[in-house]
Parts: sequence; C-alpha cells; structure tokens
Amino acid sequence: MAGQAVFTLLLLLAETVLPGGSMVINSCSSAAEQLCDFVCDCSDCSDENQCGYLQGSAVLGTPFTCDFEEGDCGWQDVSTSAYRWVRGRASLAAWGTGPHSDHTVGTDLGWFMVTVSPPAKTMATAWLKSPVMREAAATCEIRAWYHLSGSGLNQTEQPVLRLAMAYRDEVVGLWQSPRRGGEGWHQLVAYPGRIAEQFQLIFSLTQPPAFGAEVALDDIIFRNCGLQEPGQQICGEEESRCCWGLCLAQHRLCDGTDDCGDGSDENKTQCEHFTHCSFEQGLCSWEVEVGQLMWERNTSMNLGNMSSIPTRDHSNNSRAGFFLLVGSTSAAAASVTARLSSPTFQPTNSCSLVLYCHLHGSATSRLRISYVINSTEHLVRERMGDLGSFWVRERVVFNTMESFKVLIEGMASGAGTVAIDDLILSQGCVSTQDKPSTMLPSQAYPRPCTADEVACDSRECISAELACDFAQTCADGSDEKRCGATTFETGDGGWHDVSLGRLRWGVQTATELTDTILTGAGAFLALQAGEGQMMAAAKARTPLLGPSGPACTMEMSYRIHRGHKGFLAVSIVDHTTGTTHLAWHTQGHSGTAEGHVRVLLGERTQRFQVHPGAQGPRCQAPWDSPPPHCPQVELLGLVDLQDSAGAAIDNVTLVQCHPKVVPPGAAELSCNFETGMCGWYQDQSSDFKWVRSTGQGQGSDHTTGSGYFLAVDPSVPWSRGQWAQLVTYRQEPTTTPRCLSFWYRLAGPQIGTLNLKLRLEGAEEMVLWTQRGTQGSIWHQGRATLPATGQRPYRVAFEALRDGFLGDMALDDLALTAGPCGAELSCSFEADACGLAASEQRTWLWQSNSTGATAGPSADHTTGTATGTGATASQSSDGALLAALWLLPAFPACHYMVVSTGRGSLPAGHTAALTSQPYQPSALAQCLAFWYQLSTGTPGGGPVRHSPDPPPWWVPWAGSLGIFVEQSGVRRKVMSVSTTEGDVWHRGHVTVQPDGEWQVIFEVVGAGGDHGYIALDDLHVSDGACPEPASCDFERDMCGWSSPSDPRLHSFAWGWKNGVPLAKYPGPEQDHTLGTRDGHYVHFDTRVLGPGSTTARLESQHLPGAADSCLRFWYHMDIPEHLFQLWLGSEEEWGAVAGHQSQGWRGGVVPVQSPGKFQIIFEITTRRWPMEGTVALDDIMYSTVGGCRSSPEGPMEEKSSGSFVAEVVLSLLLVIIVLVLVVAGGWYLLKRQGLASGTPSESNAPQGFDNITFRDDKVIISPEQKEGDEV
Repeated sequence: MAGQAVFTLLLLLAETVLPGGSMVINSCSSAAEQLCDFVCDCSDCSDENQCGYLQGSAVLGTPFTCDFEEGDCGWQDVSTSAYRWVRGRASLAAWGTGPHSDHTVGTDLGWFMVTVSPPAKTMATAWLKSPVMREAAATCEIRAWYHLSGSGLNQTEQPVLRLAMAYRDEVVGLWQSPRRGGEGWHQLVAYPGRIAEQFQLIFSLTQPPAFGAEVALDDIIFRNCGLQEPGQQICGEEESRCCWGLCLAQHRLCDGTDDCGDGSDENKTQCEHFTHCSFEQGLCSWEVEVGQLMWERNTSMNLGNMSSIPTRDHSNNSRAGFFLLVGSTSAAAASVTARLSSPTFQPTNSCSLVLYCHLHGSATSRLRISYVINSTEHLVRERMGDLGSFWVRERVVFNTMESFKVLIEGMASGAGTVAIDDLILSQGCVSTQDKPSTMLPSQAYPRPCTADEVACDSRECISAELACDFAQTCADGSDEKRCGATTFETGDGGWHDVSLGRLRWGVQTATELTDTILTGAGAFLALQAGEGQMMAAAKARTPLLGPSGPACTMEMSYRIHRGHKGFLAVSIVDHTTGTTHLAWHTQGHSGTAEGHVRVLLGERTQRFQVHPGAQGPRCQAPWDSPPPHCPQVELLGLVDLQDSAGAAIDNVTLVQCHPKVVPPGAAELSCNFETGMCGWYQDQSSDFKWVRSTGQGQGSDHTTGSGYFLAVDPSVPWSRGQWAQLVTYRQEPTTTPRCLSFWYRLAGPQIGTLNLKLRLEGAEEMVLWTQRGTQGSIWHQGRATLPATGQRPYRVAFEALRDGFLGDMALDDLALTAGPCGAELSCSFEADACGLAASEQRTWLWQSNSTGATAGPSADHTTGTATGTGATASQSSDGALLAALWLLPAFPACHYMVVSTGRGSLPAGHTAALTSQPYQPSALAQCLAFWYQLSTGTPGGGPVRHSPDPPPWWVPWAGSLGIFVEQSGVRRKVMSVSTTEGDVWHRGHVTVQPDGEWQVIFEVVGAGGDHGYIALDDLHVSDGACPEPASCDFERDMCGWSSPSDPRLHSFAWGWKNGVPLAKYPGPEQDHTLGTRDGHYVHFDTRVLGPGSTTARLESQHLPGAADSCLRFWYHMDIPEHLFQLWLGSEEEWGAVAGHQSQGWRGGVVPVQSPGKFQIIFEITTRRWPMEGTVALDDIMYSTVGGCRSSPEGPMEEKSSGSFVAEVVLSLLLVIIVLVLVVAGGWYLLKRQGLASGTPSESNAPQGFDNITFRDDKVIISPEQKEGDEV
C-alpha cells in the first residue's frame, strides 16, 4: 500500500504540469513539438535548453547534459513540505554532513541539487520534477550521479532515492537506489525505452523522521535519446528501409521495439506471420512446467516495490502489463530451474526467437535458452548476472534437421528475480501438427546443494563463499576452475557476458574470423555483434571473487584492431559501495595494438552481513542488497564492427591472489621509492591514488633532488572522492616501540590533510600523526612512534584526505628505527599530547572544545575550527600523561592542551605544570615558539574584554602562565604571561642557548576565579635565535605568519618556497634576503582566485598597541591591474598599492599607530578575473622603536630579480662611469650630485607608497596614479 501511495502522489504531481509547456530558449522559433526532443533544430541548439538538460556541458564535454553549473536546467522542486530540493554547493566546513565536493568539477565550487530540512517528526518526501520532454528513442539512456550521506546511512534501512517517469496517465519507476551502500558519489543508469509522447522525469526521496540523511544529485546526462533525422540512406543487403528513409537491420524488424521511430518496422501487415506472445491474455502456446520452481504470470502492480522486481512490462511500458517472473530460490529448490517450453517445431534453418529478459538483484541469477531434441538439451544462449532494472533484448537462431522444442529456463538466487516478456517467433518457426511432442529432459539430481552451497564437479557440495576464493576446497579443485583464469580452449572460464547493447563478448576461434585479429589457432574471448538495443560498450564479468591479497594481479594478452574510437578496459566492481574502479585501459589506434598486461587487482577484504532470511554468512546479497565486498572483474570493450574493427583477450591468469600471499620485501617499511614501493602498496578501496613520480612541476624528490617520491594531487581529474591510502603489508607483532620518520610536503593554496594511522588487528585504526594545510613547497620531516602491539599483527597507513582541492602532497625517505622517536620538534596536538607530561592528575587535558571535559577556546590554533572528537587524555597514577593513541574523525579535529583555572579545579596559588620530553641541542641557539590563550573574565561573571590599561583592582582571574627552561637540573624562568586582550590565540617565543639536553615546562598558577582556562597549541622548536614578533626573512619557517584555514571564508593560503622554478608554483627565481635560488619567501599565484568572494590573506600574530612603530617589507608583483592590500586588524583597511609588472623586488615602509591590539594582514584580490601572475613577500621587519624615521638597513631601494653576479658587473660599470665623469669636469659632477640628492632611492618614502594620510587608528595608503587610471 505504501508503494501504491507513492506512485499515486507522483502521478498527481505530474498531472498538474503535463498539459503545459516549459520555458526554454528558442532562438530560431522552432515549433513547440520540436522543443526538448533531444534533436538540435536551431543552429545553436538553443531549442534544447532548459529541458532538464542544456544543449551541453562545457566542463564534461557531453551534449544534452545538466551539470547545474549554470542553473537548474529547468528542474523544479515540487515538494509539499519543508523537506525539499535546492541548488547548492559543498562546504568543507561541514565535512561529513554532505558532499565535500560536487561531481562535475570535483571541488567545493561546483553546483548540484541537494535535499534540505529533513523531517523531524513525520515521514516526508522531497520531489524534483523535470520540464516536459517530447519523446525518446528506444536507445535512450539516462545517467546521473547521486551522493548519500548522513546519520541515516547507519540505520537498518536507508532512505531510497527513486527515479520515475510520468507519461500518459501513469507513473512508472525507472530506477531506485540499493537499500545499502556506502557514502560518496555513485552512478545511476536508467533506460526509459521508446516513448512516443511527452513525458517528465521525477526524482524523489522519502525519509522517516529524525533519519538525518541527505542526498545530492549532479551531472544528469541523456545519451542516444533523440530520434534519427529523416533522410534517404543507402541500405545494405541485410537491411530494410523505414518509412522515414532510415536503414534498419532486417533481424530488428517485428521484434517488439519501435527502432525506426515511426513505427514502420512494427507494422502489423509486415509482422502478421510472426508469433508474438506478450502474456497480456495468457501463455499463448507456451507451457509452464509444474514443479518446485515455476514461471508465474504477473504485473508490477501486484508485486510490490522490492528493487529487483520489474517496475513495468516491456510490451506496454506499463505497471499494469503482464510478464513471466521467477522469484527468489528456496533452499529446497536451489538445484532446479523454472522451465517454459514451446510447441514442437519442424526442422528448420530459419527459426529465430526474440525475447526481452530482466535479470536484477543478484550476481548469480541465470536465464538459459536451449532447444530440445529427443529429450536432449542443447544450450544456445545463457545470460547470467545482474543486468540492471531494464528489459534487455535477446535473439537466438535455431538450425536443426530434427523436430525440436524451445526451452527457456530461469533461476533467481538470493533476492534476485528473473523475468521475460514479448516472446516473438519468426515465420520460420513452424509447429508440427501430427508428430508426437518432444519430451523435456528430467531435472532429477542425485544430491542437490542448498542455496548457500555450490556443487563441485565431483557432485559434492561446498559453501558458496569458498568458490573462487583462490584456495582449492573441492577434492578435484573444480571450485577454482571457472573463476576467470583461462585460455578459453575449453569454454569461457567463468567469464559471462552482461552486455546490453549491440556488442557482446563471446568465445571464438581464429578460424571463425574472416578478418583475423589474433594470429595462430586457438580460442579467445572476442567482441561480437550483440542483440541488445542500446548503444553501449560490451561488458563481461568474472564470478564473484575474493577475498584477495594486496599483490593480487590479473595478467592477460590483448589485441585491439583498427578501432579509432574503440577501447579496452578492465574495471573492478564493488557491489557493496556500488562503485566501479578503473584498473587498466587502452585506446584503439589506426592499426593494431597488442601486448601482455599486468593489472593490479589488489586487496579486497570480504566482510559478511547477516540479515533476516539469510541462512548464514555467504557471499550473497541480503534482502535486496548486493553481496558484501565480493568484487568482480569487469572487461569492457567498444569498437565499430562495421569498420572491420575488433578486440580480444586471451591467456588470463590470476597470480598472488590468496590473502596470505605477500611479495618479497613486504616487511621493509624504510623506503626512498627509487626502485619501487618496498613494503608499501596502494589501498584499492581508496578513492584516488598515490603516484610514484619524479616531480612534474611540483618539486624534486628529497633523496637526491632528481629521484622518485610518492605524490597525490587532488586537482587532477582522476582524483575524486575523499581519500587515498598508502598501506603496509601485514606486519608481525612487535614488543618494543619503534620510530617511523619520513619527509613530507604539503603545498598549494588549498591543500587538505595528511594522516599517519596504525591499524591493529581486531581494533579501530588510530591516528599517530596528522598535518593539515599548506606547509610550503618545502620538504619537512615528520616522526611518529609506533607502539608495541603485543600479540597483535598490525599495518601502518598514510592517508591523504581531499578536504582541499588545490595543491599536492608528497612523501619520501621513510625510515624505521628502533626505539621511540623522542621529543617532537613540531607538535599541533592533533594526534596526541606529543609526550608532554602533566604534573598532577587531571590538570592539563588534551581535548577539543566541541565536547571537551573543561572550558577551553572555541577553536584551536592549528585548524581554526571547533570540530573534533572531544576525547580527553587520561593520566597514570604517577601523574604522567599516558602516551595514548586516539581515534580521530576523517576530518581533522581541533585539539589543544588546556587547564581549567577555576578555583574548583586549580585553587589560588596552586600550580599545574606541563613538561616536555628532553630536546637535543642542535645549534648554538634554538627557538621555542608556541601559541597560548588565556580566558578573560571577572570573579563572578562571564568573559569581558579589558581596556589596554586595566584598573588597579583588576587581577588575572584566568591565572598566570610561566615558561621555564630546565638544563642540567637547573630551572630558569624565561617568560611570564598574566593577562591578554580578548579570547584569542597569542604567539610566544623564547630563544634557548643550550649546553646539553633541555626541557620546557609550562606552569599555570591559579588565581582563585570562578571560571577560566589557559590553553596551549602548536609548539615548534627550530635552530637559530627567534626573530622579533611579526618580523621574518622566511629562511627557516613562517615566523608565526599564517593564512586563515576556515573553509567558510573561501580563502586561499599563501605558499612558502625557494627560488627554484616550479611550473606548478611560479614565483621569483631569487629571494630578497640572500638573492639566490636557495633563499625563501612567501608567495601566491593569482590564477586560483575566482571572480567572487575569494581572497588570499597572510596574517601576523596579534600585536600589542603601537604608538610609533614601523613596518618594512619587500614585495614582488609581476602582473598589472592588481590590488595588493594591507589591513589593520580584521575590519579596518590599512592601505593599498597598485601592481606592477616585472619590476623586481620593491620595498615598502608603513608607519603604524594603533591604540589597541591589532594584526597585520596582507590580502590579495583582483580587479579583473581571470588574472595570471604571482605576488611574493620577503624580509618583513616590524619595529616598535623609533618609528619609520630611522632606517636600520638604509634606503628601501628596488632590488632586481637578477643574480648577484649581474649586480657586481653593474657596480663595476658604475665605478668606471663615475671615474669618467670626474675626469670630464667638476661642474658636471656637481650637477649630478645636485640631481642625486632628490632621487627616490635616498628618500625614506618607498616606491608605491607616496601618498600616506592618517585618520584615527587607520593608515590609508593610496596607490600610485598612472595615466589612464580612474580617479
């Protein structure tokens, strides 16, 4: 009844709009009946816009497509509640609650349709309706991508997305999503069949209350839906002419499908000698065998809405039409088939049978077409597997010298169904009138197997899950004989054709080919002419395989001949997630391409699910879901057989596929990737892949500067989805900790997260190390301690998250050494507490603010976000912080260390200390930098901001923070903080001059307030003395300068690099500090900026109020018409300077005055877009003494990007010129000196900042006016 109600409501929605038309762009004033018919009548195809599709997608390059980038294409939300469809974009800030990118462009800038406001108390449906479409050809194919996400996916049953078609006076279903499936973008394919009148499509999603699921829809593509234009074609000998002048193969006449488009191929007069049974009035002359399993005549209206049931018949494309159906198989009937037989026919060589079959819901359902002579069955055609929710045309020819019967057998396994409709016998099938009827062979079996079993050749039965698992279970080994590894000499080897179109895969020998494409004798699997009606690639699949090991590989020989547009491909079909991963492909050429290829199939872990009705775990679908993690190998091929093209494969083998088989060197975790992958491999369940590379414009390797490393690039077209994982083979248990060090690179203006994870057998995976956001085009060292695992084997994995779309990640020089790693030189607290130990139990806590145990900052400093797990680090009885491993979500958390300073947690005068592990001296001076936050408040109230000069009664209710350095048992206080302005993160730094191992202690003293906290984040130890606040030459690091990481701001990050040219990250070839390629600077490539609200900001730490300070910096800009701005704080504009092209490094000087705390922000925006060019910054110097009147380094002159060698040469030339001038005359020299006294190079006013005015706390710097600029 629920299904009936849904269809009724769909029909009511459709009826309100079918009589009318849709608003479309129609530049040539085509007639209404020519609009939205998938045929371009206007020269610009504008008659096919706003039709539920546009004339084409510029991004995808496909016609009749809606990618939602330019609008909704005419799709309308017709929901009857707040639960509805809207056009929207992804949000990285809401990772996990919806698509993290669209499907078209694969970023958060692309558009799609998405459901919003899910029901909270009652069941509701969101409806999305297309405009009216005029008609569709029999070859019409609809493809779209949908994305499911949300908490509802973890429920027993997921919400079901449906696609239906409204036409005439009813609504018929075309497709529905499986009851179970993973998150991510999945493809749907639907075939409406021949529609001779106007129709509409309707997407719907019904959701129970509080389910919380969300669905998005993108890239709706209509293929081969338009009728061919009328015209007189030259027909071949085996073709007939349609009334419109088109040519059609004769075997497609009178086949129950309007292929011509004008109905002339199905003319009643022409087809009167064909015997057609549509089952509308009964079984005609066909006979159903009575038995345990039988063909049953039924309609879609009577069968409910289980996804494997046909949603309509083929004859009328109607839910009320009849067909024959075989339902799911019981255990008792597992070894029998439903049988349908014809009358006895006379001997013939011209009898053919056309029928339409529907196999859906199971990978092992079968349909067999045979003929029977003297009780002996002769198989002609067998279809096996899941062909989709669609009626597939099949045709067979019988050639026999004896009387025979046609036998059609069906067997549906699991939750699958097998159905047939429109059985059409040609005029060459003549029944016998006086001869006795042919008897069918018996179905008796000596020992039938149950539904959970398969039969060996020796007749014994084994569990179905043991077939094709790469280990022989049958005594005769027959369970592994038909699993895809074959030479095709004795048959198909387990490969079965699942093609829907006019190409199919079949076994043949070289002698059967008139134009041989394979040399030598023998059999192979080749592309042949198919009987289907679709224009699709041919597909063949292996049986369900697995589980398999990481080294599992398929080897095969192949050949493709004269296929300009043809291709061969091998894919891996994962029924659990509904995804298909392309493993290998090759394009056709003008000649012949052939070879022997190794295709990595990789590790496939089988996970079983038990549901009502299942009789135990097996590799078979529960309810109407596909089988769990039982992959199939899929072979695809497409060529033009009419152009004498062809393709074939042979000698298929499956090697190293058993799960316990590992290759040599699998235990080697240390690797520089120069000769291979060592003990690491690609996780085949990843959405995209790590690529072994030598650079290609993003930088060199770390080992030699010219070797190999591993990289992922989220911006390339094949990098879609959410993550890519690099995994070790199964490692033996270890009883001692070890240190894994590695070099990594996170570059680009919007790069995501790199995680290092530990996978213990029988336990959840744990994050050992994580880093997010750009770290510059520089190699950095990371380290993580691999703990002792006891008796448990383990694996280690590097995971690249695609929560950013511009940039690249890289790995190189992995090294595993004995013992723990020691003190972390850089710690963001995202993975753990980095070995810092608390002095007392439950004082310092490791947490995020979202669900933390104590009050803390609303966002951490590392990521600038408030998401996270909220886990809190526990402590041992001796007060030391446990070196615990914490489970983190896929999206990076925001962790920090925090201590509550309320009197209930830390009474007045009490202390809480946090001590680091010993740091090793590596330079004469080392810089310890960290970020801290002290909450502000009053004794009995909430947070309140204080003025720069607090009243005398004010006390630090948050307590005070002291920083101590301990060397050789001597503790020395190096910094103290008791108050800060506002609840913001502040940067602290201390220069340490070590004479041996040293430790840092962060000590908090309670002040007795009701509430309060002190937090710590982002510790970093580097060589060399610390620079002054906001000053940086960028040689060692960024000195506290950073780019906002909140994705809601749609901002991009500045990069950090040296002068070595990189095609992917352009910039000056020399820095300003050193004047060489080895020098470093920060930069930004303006090509990534969009036309809207996107910016690139570089922010300093928070600085105290300034009465007479000065900011000096050097900048390099190589594009015109660019706006480069400095901001004071987060709101007040500070100044701007116009861009210039190829002028080298230029200096800037800006006086700074501010009564309160502020930040220095360099921001890049564009006046025009697109704009290509680079902005770079170097040698930022912020001075609080003397203002800008004194210049510690002399005049801020322009510095060319040329080499120092060129500068020396120019200097020598200048000396010679001066000497010549002196000899020429004193009067000339005096004149030159007078002129030189007024040159800009001797002025303290820098170029580009010549019009400075002051107003309150704002400094306004007008750009230089150029001729032609607007005022």
